[in-house]
Amino acid sequence: MKLDRIDVKILGALQKNGRMTNVELSEMVNLSPSPCLLRVKKLRAEGYIEGYSAQINIEKLGQTLTVFTEITLKNHRQLDFARFLDAIEKVDQVIECHLVSGGYDYLVKFVTAGIEEYQTLMERLLDSEIGIDKYFSFVVLKSPLVKAHLPLESLFQAVTS
Repeated sequence: MKLDRIDVKILGALQKNGRMTNVELSEMVNLSPSPCLLRVKKLRAEGYIEGYSAQINIEKLGQTLTVFTEITLKNHRQLDFARFLDAIEKVDQVIECHLVSGGYDYLVKFVTAGIEEYQTLMERLLDSEIGIDKYFSFVVLKSPLVKAHLPLESLFQAVTS
């Protein structure tokens, strides 16, 4: 499926407000409701829309700790990467994991109840022998800007022009 300008507008609107009605969405993208709904269904069927979720205000939940962790593995075979990912996927406090280029292998984002929980998690990961050689932790003091949506209009300028 090749996206057109209207599809990109639909995706952009839904990522900012997944609870809007089809009528509201159709007005935003200048389509009548029926064709708009068909496009949304097709975008879902093609995997462009993976699901809908609520954005939680983490500050309202009480004390939390966000830590970005650089992780370097001891070995770099496919088996080593697979073993690490299999283990890290099972950790609820891991909310992002990125394989990156540069001086380390993974950048992992943890959200925990505090420094003790984070340290306990890291100790458990090290003890589980999943191939971690070293890690560096960066505790988030403040997050002045966090966006929950992608810049679709600029990513797909050729389509939207």
